[in-house]
Amino acid sequence: MSKRAKIILTIVVVLFAAVLIWLAKKNKKNVVQFETEKPFKTTIVRKTVATGKVIPLEEVQIKPQIAGIVDKVVAEEGQIVKAGDLIATVRVVPNVEALNSANNEIKNAQLAYDNAKVQFDRNKNLFEKGVIARQEFENSELSFNNAKQRLSNARSNMDIVKRGTTAGLGSAANTNIRATSSGMIVEIPIKKGAQVIQSNSFNDGTTIATVADMNKMIFEGKVDESEVGKLVKGTELKVSLGAIEDKNFPAKLNFIAPKGTEEGGAVQFKIKADVALDEKYFIRAGYSANADIILEKKDSILAIKEALLRFDKKTEKPYVEIKVGENKFEKKELELGISDGVNIEIKSGVTAEDEIKIWNKASKDKKEESDD
Repeated sequence: MSKRAKIILTIVVVLFAAVLIWLAKKNKKNVVQFETEKPFKTTIVRKTVATGKVIPLEEVQIKPQIAGIVDKVVAEEGQIVKAGDLIATVRVVPNVEALNSANNEIKNAQLAYDNAKVQFDRNKNLFEKGVIARQEFENSELSFNNAKQRLSNARSNMDIVKRGTTAGLGSAANTNIRATSSGMIVEIPIKKGAQVIQSNSFNDGTTIATVADMNKMIFEGKVDESEVGKLVKGTELKVSLGAIEDKNFPAKLNFIAPKGTEEGGAVQFKIKADVALDEKYFIRAGYSANADIILEKKDSILAIKEALLRFDKKTEKPYVEIKVGENKFEKKELELGISDGVNIEIKSGVTAEDEIKIWNKASKDKKEESDD
């Protein structure tokens, strides 16, 4: 072999070796070193949030017992009242038909009274002379007294038609609208001069005022049908108000509606809870509120971060990969429990000593290569 051929062969060998070394280094760089993480013991709480408002437990609407025009409003919103306190007065606007009927009733009662009086006076004179028997005299006296009473009733009825009250009723007059329960006046929707309708069997009547006990408040909200089955009476809640920051009020669930209502394609169920108030804060009726409800809680359970989970494309079963050697991992199917959105319970599949592959984290060498 010539000297020239030897030089060329040497160069080829060196180039081939260099290529092999370069490929080896490149392949080494392409090997991803996955980090691992072990399962851990923790407490997982599954919660839901119910939106609603805080309202008084006892709220009474004061309605008039007679139709008319509001003559005077003597109370104001925010005022504390006791049962029987005057809130407003109503001026009666007489109904023409009722007024005419009452007037005719007085005329008829007056005629009957005049006739009974004449007969009574005549029979009294005859009885004193011994012409008629006592029984006949007493019958005429009874007829006279009845006619007198009917005339008095007719006049009282006329007073009621005209003024809504009559002499002798005192504080029971229908024109005086009084509180029927003690508490705070939270609303007076009418003003002086407003027309009101009486409460009867056919309509609710006009609300003059609303009185509520502001010392007893409840949370009223709604939860989805997928969560209502996990609720039980007596469950502890934490109520937060939009108007009061950084303050939670403890509450206890006392009502779960037996029937739901459809809203936006989802069935919602009404819930109520007694709220424990704090004397430092004045809670106004109607404050918007959110209630944190614990649906399920487990202490000291084996868990992993949900980000470590993968799901089989065919079976859709959850699994993770655990380390079995240097950069070697083995697939393990899992049985899962409750989750709080960050951590999830592991019932079976891995132990506390297993090292689980972190899918979204590569080795430091890979990161440095990506940065370059």
